Amino acid sequence: MSTPTEQLSAQGVSIWLDDLSRQRIQSGNLAELIEKRNVSGVTTNPTIFAGALSKGEAYEGQVQELAGHGAGVDEAIFSITTDDVRDACDIFLPVFEATGGVDGRVSIEVSPDLAHDTEGTIAQAKDLAARVDRPNVLIKIPATKAGLPAITEVIGAGISVNVTLIFSLERYAEVIDAYLAGVEKAREAGHDIATLQSVASFFVSRVDTEVDKRLAAIGTDEAAALKGKAGLANARLAYELYEQKFAEDRAKELLAAGATVQRPLWASTGVKDPALPDTLYVTELVAPGTVNTMPEKTLEATFDHGVITGDTITGAYADAHEVFDQLAAAGVDFAAATQALEDEGVEKFIASWHELQQTVATALEAGSAQAAK
Repeated sequence: MSTPTEQLSAQGVSIWLDDLSRQRIQSGNLAELIEKRNVSGVTTNPTIFAGALSKGEAYEGQVQELAGHGAGVDEAIFSITTDDVRDACDIFLPVFEATGGVDGRVSIEVSPDLAHDTEGTIAQAKDLAARVDRPNVLIKIPATKAGLPAITEVIGAGISVNVTLIFSLERYAEVIDAYLAGVEKAREAGHDIATLQSVASFFVSRVDTEVDKRLAAIGTDEAAALKGKAGLANARLAYELYEQKFAEDRAKELLAAGATVQRPLWASTGVKDPALPDTLYVTELVAPGTVNTMPEKTLEATFDHGVITGDTITGAYADAHEVFDQLAAAGVDFAAATQALEDEGVEKFIASWHELQQTVATALEAGSAQAAK
């Protein structure tokens, strides 16, 4: 009997872990998850790094060394995080090679403080790619209005990108266009476009959290019946859009020239509503050529009791459109909901980044005091 994670992989879903720490790298846990849970990539963000730094002793030696050199807070953060990402890239290198560069990918995020700064994002993305210096790194850029031209420029420079914080179909269409424009730029600049990879991280559970809050405020029976349906419907329609956009002439011409599709990635797949099944955003979002990045709790739940029934997306487009019609009829302003989610998502990552800066500042002070003894 194959495991649920093996079945997911067989359906064309790449399983990525939404967590990274030095302890996970050094203990052999990451390698074990690749071997036993079919994990084929890893994503991280400031919240994850802040948690890893505040909990573990694995960083103490490096922090003391950085303190001894008089490193500033941001310089220390980039030294620590790029070291972890580089080591993770090396662990995933066999997966990267076995999948022709499609998987085995490790993501690192530009500073969320740059979410509305196009030029700053471009500069930092290039710097991060150079620092990590591995072919399987992905640079995470948020899908804000300022992020869109940065995505094009960074891909145009021959750097693979994970586009994050996508909530609406309208913004997702712009993200695909930004990717295609980047590939065109890369081709003009003489880069090998076959080596460029990108994923578009479409958030799922946060959509349900926001829309369900609005449905509760509306308070009708019709609204109550739609609880827990918006996230899946939105993601399924994103896959429909992905199929449509990559079947258009512009994309087909680039694919014929060796480019790869920008895969949809389901992010925020930990179920927040205890009334819903804990594997909902995994088992109900199965389709070829997708990535599902899971917190470890969701990964283990899927491995333990996930029921994989094949493609649960492409046959559900009509139902998904109907859910959207019903949401509109119930009085939900979905465009306002997704804009609120984007604004909140950026704010949360900025808050996490500042928390990470504070954690590192405290660690550097402790390291300086230790070195002075």
